[in-house]
Amino acid sequence: MDLNAVHMLVKVAECKSFTQAAHSLGTTQSRISRTIAQLEAELGTRLLHRNTRNVSLTPDGCTLVDRSAALIAGLQEARELLLERRCEPSGVLRMSAPSVLGRVVLTPLLGALMDRYPELQIDASFTDRVVDMVDEGYDAAVRIGPLADSRMIARSLPPLRWVTVASPAYLLAHGTPYTLQELAQHRCLSVYNHYRGFLVPWQFQAEGEQPLDWVPPHSIRFDSGDPLIEGSLAGLGVAQVMEFAVREHIASGKLTPVLTQLEGRSRELSLVYPRTRHASPKIKALAEVLLAREQW
Repeated sequence: MDLNAVHMLVKVAECKSFTQAAHSLGTTQSRISRTIAQLEAELGTRLLHRNTRNVSLTPDGCTLVDRSAALIAGLQEARELLLERRCEPSGVLRMSAPSVLGRVVLTPLLGALMDRYPELQIDASFTDRVVDMVDEGYDAAVRIGPLADSRMIARSLPPLRWVTVASPAYLLAHGTPYTLQELAQHRCLSVYNHYRGFLVPWQFQAEGEQPLDWVPPHSIRFDSGDPLIEGSLAGLGVAQVMEFAVREHIASGKLTPVLTQLEGRSRELSLVYPRTRHASPKIKALAEVLLAREQW
């Protein structure tokens, strides 16, 4: 069986169009039609329903595509890996990272990465949604917390620290909390993770004590971490955020840390990528840039 013909059939099934499939594969519509017709003759069965409006798979076509799609994808990935091993990083690097982390920390690093490797292109998704890297076709992701997917490899990055902050104006008007009991009486800015269906807890740890997850009272909730910084700067209430995101605001006096005696907790941070990508020059280049940063 001609694997190239099967590849064309899979692409037509994905695109539901000979024209779009031809554009995607860099060939002509007539060549794809002729090649699939030859495959049908070889197998003695129709693989596609064709009419003037659309193209769809026959039951036999569905069977062949279902059994072949993973094989075709694997061969394509193997080809890309072999090509990458012979050259410097190039092509598109698809990556994902949490919203605030991507915006504040990773965006400046990506410029340095592209300066070093001008043939590299970046397709970055900065979202608090945990993407399925294999199913969605991502090369790498920066993740907070422990690795839960056995299909992935994780390389440790410097851990993240959390700080609890409020604006001087808010603290002047409402007082400074010194305990969690006092904090519960304040307006707290929190994040509700709609993808996972829970309110993100705040994290505390006193010296010598066990880590503590603390669920803030329902004052103001956002659907991502970005508004926490703007909200705390605007005096809306108390927020807990990653330290790197407010380091400059604390240094300038625009935000004041509170409950500093409970700041002993940090979270794991990792560069995560599929096991099939471990030899990719693109991944190695990204890892070099991230690991060179000593503090986040």
